[in-house]
Amino acid sequence: MKALVTGGSGFIGSNIVKLLLDNNYEVKVLDNLSSGYQINIQPFIDNKSIEFIRADVRNGDAVCTACKGVDVVFHLAACVGRQKSLDDPILDSSTNVLGAVNVLEGMRKNNVHRIVYSSSAAIFGELVTPTIAEDHPQNADSPYGVSKLAAEKMILAYSGIYDITGVCLRYFNIYGVNQRFDLYGNVIPIFAKRIYAGEPITIYGDGTQTRDFVNVHDVARANYLASKSEHGTDVYNLGSGSSITINHLAEMMQDIAGIQVGIKYAPERPADVKHCKADASKVLGALGFKAEVELEQGLMEYMQWFKDNCAGK
Repeated sequence: MKALVTGGSGFIGSNIVKLLLDNNYEVKVLDNLSSGYQINIQPFIDNKSIEFIRADVRNGDAVCTACKGVDVVFHLAACVGRQKSLDDPILDSSTNVLGAVNVLEGMRKNNVHRIVYSSSAAIFGELVTPTIAEDHPQNADSPYGVSKLAAEKMILAYSGIYDITGVCLRYFNIYGVNQRFDLYGNVIPIFAKRIYAGEPITIYGDGTQTRDFVNVHDVARANYLASKSEHGTDVYNLGSGSSITINHLAEMMQDIAGIQVGIKYAPERPADVKHCKADASKVLGALGFKAEVELEQGLMEYMQWFKDNCAGK
């Protein structure tokens, strides 16, 4: 099997690349390195186990060329995050919507018949129920959520018109190796950065809000299973099916690091979700996927990785 991974130098993409190589896939990576890190895949470049194409997913010609000769596309290249999309909605939409169209057109022109798309729980917007099934109302409340939903719908449309099977995986809170802190970072790298800097962790609200965290090794495996599945086009929520309070998360991370920095509380942020957990039954039934990495185990691996690669930088 030969695969194209767009956004393959990023946090999740680089873990998918590694798993594909471990399973004897031939791999191309297309990435403009705007948010990914070449260091994540540098060993694969150095030993020539992948073909690396530095290009923007908004460049239709480059994407079309990259699609030549592949059997499946893992489409991860994206402008990620609610706040980032509010700061630059044009970049968000051009990357996430036009980029998806470019990938689908590249596939159509090169007779590539399968795409595994990295979507997001952001498509749901304000949550009506604390446990989220695939049929939860989709009322995206940010440009990012809208653009990810639009890309999903585009994949479903192309699947109905052309010989393309599209599997859309809606990620909840992903964490793990290769996840670095940035200005739009997620809670786990933010907490890790503060812990290793010896600074108190800031929690917005009272910390009783809950999140569903799933390890990137599990996410990579779900992508792999989706690429091999005989099921047709569909959408799946991808989470652990369990949740933890942010207070507990902060305590667990400090205990694992062996560093107690304390917690300070700040006013709750507008539009922050109170409780969120994926209903993971559909992806189990269709793809045979169930999250296997326990949170404490995954955090131990991540905190050691962060300490070795990111602390003090």
